[in-house]
Amino acid sequence: MVAPTSFFKDYGGHIRILEEATALQTQGHSIAIVTYHMGDNMPGLTIHRTWPLPYRADYEVGSSRHKVIFDLYLWFKTIQVGLQFQPDLVHGHMHEGALIGGFVARLLRVPLVFDFQGSLTSEMVDHGFLAQNGRVYSLFKRIEKLACRIPDAVLTSSLHAKDLLINEFEVDGDSIYPLPDCVDTVRFDPERVSDDEKIALKQKLGIPLDWPVVAYLGLLADYQGIPEILKAAAVLKKAGSETFFLVMGFPRSEHYQELANHLGIADRVLFTGKVQYRDAPRFLSLGDVAVSAKMSNTEGSGKVLNYMAMSMPVVAFDTPVHREYLAEFGIYAPVADYEAMAGAIESLIQDLERAQSLGNELRSRAMKMYSWEEAGAQISSLYNLLTR
Repeated sequence: MVAPTSFFKDYGGHIRILEEATALQTQGHSIAIVTYHMGDNMPGLTIHRTWPLPYRADYEVGSSRHKVIFDLYLWFKTIQVGLQFQPDLVHGHMHEGALIGGFVARLLRVPLVFDFQGSLTSEMVDHGFLAQNGRVYSLFKRIEKLACRIPDAVLTSSLHAKDLLINEFEVDGDSIYPLPDCVDTVRFDPERVSDDEKIALKQKLGIPLDWPVVAYLGLLADYQGIPEILKAAAVLKKAGSETFFLVMGFPRSEHYQELANHLGIADRVLFTGKVQYRDAPRFLSLGDVAVSAKMSNTEGSGKVLNYMAMSMPVVAFDTPVHREYLAEFGIYAPVADYEAMAGAIESLIQDLERAQSLGNELRSRAMKMYSWEEAGAQISSLYNLLTR
């Protein structure tokens, strides 16, 4: 597996890489993961890391010119590990993983699988790194098209992504295998957290015991809709609703704390900072309602599956990926409409019986449709097909 990121971190695509690798090892596969030099080592996984930058060993990857050097190091390291490991197949995550993995797969004469987790150019526009339709945008669009068309098979994190690959990047539909993000429903199980544990954790965090809690767990970034969530909290406070917002994740928690202060909701919001993956179920269990304000039409939204597994009713912006996960059991607000989001949250808080019913339906849906055990078997079957 080629993972062009600082694997492992407690968010997003890292969770997919971790759970895929774990599920595949359960299926009997031996896996070597090649990734950047930073990140946490996970028990039971074989991880090979690149060298640190010679001029700044502690530099963390991001959208900058330094990423070119990170990927150059990853290219060399993947060749080195590939020649030693002699894999039957290369599995590239994200677009750099497909390009680097594609070179190594051709070198070793083995198939390449591309794990497509969203449009590269769309994400760069969403993150403010590219201006749409500019000259540089066109260059990256061509690179993305190449990355999407060289693999022998493409796994997509949603059905919407399959349509995108066919219609926008002209990928052969027969080579695309939708594999939505999944969730560990044993780890994320509300029954594993007792009421006494919840009360103790609320007291430790300073959360009012008699207030409903709205929970968010994920990256803190504008494209994740964090400003909209905070503005929704301000709308609810102005309306007299005693609702507490538990915002969990990183980075830039100080920046969003300042925004909360500016909105006058510092007494209604708690920023926990980073929550480790192993502790996520315990912290999520404090929420009566979960929110996902992600506005991208192409990226996955794995956090929603964790909410579902924890039997949490979910208020989300109305995007194709959210619709795919939540179906008729989600409560939707128009994208970027924080007032509508506030209204949707209040509707659930005022009818906790309905909220719990929706949460139970979502957990049932997660167990039936988004199990990593089943996903691991699907990927294994694809591997066997390609290597045969």
